[in-house]
Amino acid sequence: MKQVFAFLLIAAGAGLAFWMWVAYRRFAERSRGAGQRFASAMTQAMVPPQPKPVEDAGMAQQKLLYDAAAKAGEAGEAVISIQLYARLLARYPDSTLGAQARAAVEAQKKKLVVKS
Repeated sequence: MKQVFAFLLIAAGAGLAFWMWVAYRRFAERSRGAGQRFASAMTQAMVPPQPKPVEDAGMAQQKLLYDAAAKAGEAGEAVISIQLYARLLARYPDSTLGAQARAAVEAQKKKLVVKS
């Protein structure tokens, strides 16, 4: 009888040790996953935002100048329109709007000559 009791006591101890070992593995796995998620979040938070390309800002300025000159031309202000187109061409000589601006300047000059 003592042997059966000793065997049951050893088996219970081994079962308890196995259960604690499995619980520790689960805890370690969760901790490792949480650490990886934290590291990933910190990496994303610490990466500086990418600046907008300078060309986009320049294109916005070009578009504003072009639109203002076009509106001045539509309003009958040929001189102001020509000045704005000239400013656009002076600041951005290789602009994608350059050909359109040059054509618009010629049209505004014709309007200016017709009025005189």
